[in-house]
Amino acid sequence: MLGKIEEIIDNSVIIKLSIDINNQPNLVNLHIIFEDGSNRKVVAEIVNTNQTTMTANIVGEIKDNQFTPGTSIKPSFKSNVRIIRTDELELLYGKQELSLGYTNFGVSNVYQGYKINVNINDFFSSHFSIIGNTGSGKSSGVASILQKLFTKTNKPPVNCSMFFFDAYGEYTHAFSKLHDINPRLNYKTYTTNIIDPDTEILRIPVWLLDVDDLALLLDATSPTQLPIIEKALKLVPILTGNSENVIKRKNDIIARALQDILLSGAESTKIRDQVVGVLTKFNTPTLNLETQIVQPGYTRTFKQCLYIDKTGKMQEMELVVEFVRAYILEENLEIPTEELNKFYSLNDLELAMDFALISEGILKSNKVFDTANIMSVRLHTLATGDNREYFTYPDFIDRDEYINRLITVKDTNAKAQIINFNINYVDDRIAKVITKILSRMLFNKASVTKPRGNHAYHIVIEEAHRYVQHDIDIELIGYNIFERIAKEGRKYGVFLGLITQRPSELSDTCVSQCANFIILRTVHPVDLQYIKEMVPNISSEVVLELKNLKPGNCIAFGSAFKVPTVMYMDLPNPRPLSNNVDLVDVWYRDENKEEVNNNIKPAADDVSTIMMQQANTTSNFFKQPVQSNIVQQQIQPETQTGVQVINNNQMYNKL
Repeated sequence: MLGKIEEIIDNSVIIKLSIDINNQPNLVNLHIIFEDGSNRKVVAEIVNTNQTTMTANIVGEIKDNQFTPGTSIKPSFKSNVRIIRTDELELLYGKQELSLGYTNFGVSNVYQGYKINVNINDFFSSHFSIIGNTGSGKSSGVASILQKLFTKTNKPPVNCSMFFFDAYGEYTHAFSKLHDINPRLNYKTYTTNIIDPDTEILRIPVWLLDVDDLALLLDATSPTQLPIIEKALKLVPILTGNSENVIKRKNDIIARALQDILLSGAESTKIRDQVVGVLTKFNTPTLNLETQIVQPGYTRTFKQCLYIDKTGKMQEMELVVEFVRAYILEENLEIPTEELNKFYSLNDLELAMDFALISEGILKSNKVFDTANIMSVRLHTLATGDNREYFTYPDFIDRDEYINRLITVKDTNAKAQIINFNINYVDDRIAKVITKILSRMLFNKASVTKPRGNHAYHIVIEEAHRYVQHDIDIELIGYNIFERIAKEGRKYGVFLGLITQRPSELSDTCVSQCANFIILRTVHPVDLQYIKEMVPNISSEVVLELKNLKPGNCIAFGSAFKVPTVMYMDLPNPRPLSNNVDLVDVWYRDENKEEVNNNIKPAADDVSTIMMQQANTTSNFFKQPVQSNIVQQQIQPETQTGVQVINNNQMYNKL
C-alpha cells in the first residue's frame, strides 16, 4: 500500500506516504486505485510527490469491470491506496490486441511500451482537432495515424473518403504509395499550380456555384448585393443561348434599361452617351446601334436617330422611345428548358452580371452603382486573371457526378480513399474560398443523401487557422459553412479534422464542437489559455505539460480517450515533406562535401530526426527494467511486441 489519505480538496487527494520514495521509480502520471471494500474503485492520476506526500487528481471510477470517467465520486478515508493493475489499465486505455474497428495511434509515455489502440467510431465519427506549434510533429503525427489506419489492419477502410486541404503540399510524399502497399487503396491529388503542374489541376465548374459561393468568391460585403448575383445566375443560362425566345428576352432587358435612360430627364448629351454605351456593350442581332428605324419616306439607323441639334435637344426622342418600347414584353416570357444553356463560363457569367446590373438600374442610381459595380469589376478580374483556371471545366456535369469524379482514379476507375487538394499555389483568400466551396458541396450532397449517413466525408484542413475563422459569412449569407458542418455535420456523416498551430485564431464554434483533441507542444501563452478555456476536461497540470512536450509526443483526450493520454506517435514511413531546411547542405553545398560530412555534425533539431531517435528509444524501453518495491516490470510472454507492462501479482502483493 502506498499510504493513507490525508486530505481531499475538490478533485485532489493528498496521500501521506508509507513507502520510501527514494527506492521507487518516478511515480508521477501513474494511476492509482482507492478501494474501500465496496464494488466501486476510485481511479486517480498522480500529479506530484515529495518525500512524504503525493497528490493525485481523481479521473473516474471502476464499477462492474467498467471504467467511467468523471470526478463526482470521492474516495473514503479508509481506502487502501495502490498502483493500478494491468487488467484495470486496459479499462482505461484499451486492450493491446487490435481488432476490427480499432486502430493504433502510438504508445504510452507513462506505461512504457503500452500501445494506445483507439476505437475508430469514437474518434473518426466526431470532429477532431490536432494542435501544436511548428516543429512539434503535427504533420508526421497525422501521417502516422492515417498510415496505420490504412495499412496496419487486415481489413483497410476502402470506403473511406478523406478530403485533405494541404496548405503546403507535403502529404503526397506520405500517402502516394498506398496503392503499392494494398491494391485496394488509392491516393489522388489535385494541384493549384497552373504554371508547372505535377498533377491534375483543381477545377470547379462555375455552373455549380450558387449565390452563396459567388458572394464569397466576389468578396461581397453586403446582403444587398446578393439579389444582383441571384439575378445574374438566373440570366446566364438564358443569355448564353441563341434561340428566338432568348433573343426576345435579351431585347426586353436592354429595352427596359434604355427606356429608363431616355425618360430619366437628364441632359440630352448624357442620355445619348449612356444609350450608346449600353448598346455598344449589350446588343442583339435585332436591337443594336445599326438597327434600322423605318418611317414613311425614309429609313435611319438607331444611332442616327440619337442626333442632337444645335439647341442641345434630341429631336427624335419620341420616335426613339416608341421604338424601344416595342421590344418590351408585356408578360414574362418563359424560356423552354431545352433552350437554356447550363454549360457556361466565367465570361458568360460576367455578361449576365452586366445585364443584371443594367436591369437593376445601375446607370440611373449612384447607390446601385456603388454597391454593385465593384462585384462586376471583381468578376472581370477573375474571368481574365490566372484564377480563372480553377473555374474552367471541360465538359458539363452535375454536382453528384463532379464529386464522384473527385474520388475516382481516372485511369483505373477505382475509388480513392484520400483526395488531396494542394492549395499551396494560391493566396489565402482564394484558398479559403475554394475550401469553403468544396466543403459546402460535400455537405449539401450528404444532407440530401438517403438513407442519411450512407456515406461519410472527412474534411481535413491543414493550417486550419487560416481558413476556419469567424468571417463575415454569417452577416453576409447567414452562416459559415465550417460552423454549420461543426454543428450539423455529424448526423449527415460529414466530419471536420482541424490541424493548426494557432487554435486561438480558429472559429470558437468549430473548436467547441470537436469531440477529440490531440495536442502537441504548444508554447504561445494566448493559445495555452485558449486551450484551457475551450477544451473540455483539461486541467492546469495538463496545460503546463504542453509547453515541454518533445516532438512527436502529445496529450490526447476526448470521447475516444477515457482519460487524458500522454503518448508518442510513431514516425510515419514515408514521412510528409515537412522537415526543416538542412542549412549545412544549403550553405556549404559548393564546398568540399567530404570535409563537411566528416567535420560537421548537424544538430538533431529536425523533427523527423528527433522522432526517429525517440522511436528507437521506445523500441528499447523494455530492455531497461526499472527495479522498484512497488512496480515490478517484466516482459510478457509475447515478447515480440516489445510491450512492457506492470506485473499484476508482484505489484499487488507488495502493496
